[in-house]
Amino acid sequence: MGAVIGVAIVVALLLLFGFVRSVKVVREYQRIVLFRLGRAIGLRGPGLVFINPVTDRTTWVDLREQFLEIASQTAITKDNAPISIDFIIFYKVADPAMTVLQVQNFAAAAQNVAATTLRSVVGDMALDDVLSKREEMNASLRSRLDETTERWGVKVTNVEVREVNPPAGVQEAMTRQMSAERTRRAQVTEAEGQKQAAITVAEGQKQAAILAAEGAQQAAVLAAEGERQAAVLRAEGLAAGLGKILVVAKDLDETTMQLQYLDTLKQVGASPSTKVVVPMEVGGVLKGIRDVLSLNGHRAGVEVAPRETGGS
Repeated sequence: MGAVIGVAIVVALLLLFGFVRSVKVVREYQRIVLFRLGRAIGLRGPGLVFINPVTDRTTWVDLREQFLEIASQTAITKDNAPISIDFIIFYKVADPAMTVLQVQNFAAAAQNVAATTLRSVVGDMALDDVLSKREEMNASLRSRLDETTERWGVKVTNVEVREVNPPAGVQEAMTRQMSAERTRRAQVTEAEGQKQAAITVAEGQKQAAILAAEGAQQAAVLAAEGERQAAVLRAEGLAAGLGKILVVAKDLDETTMQLQYLDTLKQVGASPSTKVVVPMEVGGVLKGIRDVLSLNGHRAGVEVAPRETGGS
């Protein structure tokens, strides 16, 4: 009886162990490549997968994107410059079955392929292009690696070059070149600033000259306008004065005119000149003056004797 119970317990344990071995829980990002008696019969998962632990064997494949670091590799550029480069490969399993069946160790195979591909890509580029055209080098590496890994069921999604280390002599030359380039840019910037300052000053002087010329022109116009207005006013005043004289002259008689003429001759005679030119017949004038004086002498009780005077 005890032996039967012991056998039953052993059988139960074996069944439990077999059940545990036959049940697999496959996550969403995983797949199982199932081999039955050595032959691949397909993929299993995700979810709960039952297998025969006696005849079936499984290989797990991760479908998530992964990366592989490629250690520093020395390559020769097109212009025979040795250069050290290290980069990272990002890849993703596209066909789990091919990944298991076509390559034994994908990581080791990818590293060797990456090293040879890097030397091929760098050998087609000059040193300056390797240093300045990193995006083009990344794209070329990704394209060539993807062509190789495609037969393994792996898709290379991206390649990123991390460090590019040229030889010490090249680095020193690059440093001097960079310093010279910065000096040149500083000189160009300074010259451009001086040029802009000179243009600004010249433009300011030009505007000042234009404003000064416009101011002088406006002043001349205003002065001319003032002179014209003054001339008009003087002419109007003279015309008004002449008009007034004409109005008054209409009421003057001959006696008044003779007296006015006599007063003018008196003022002329008082001048220091030795010769006086009288622009009219003196006899007629004197006759008129005599008549006037006679009339005034009779009024004042004085008689004026006539005297002949010759004009010259």
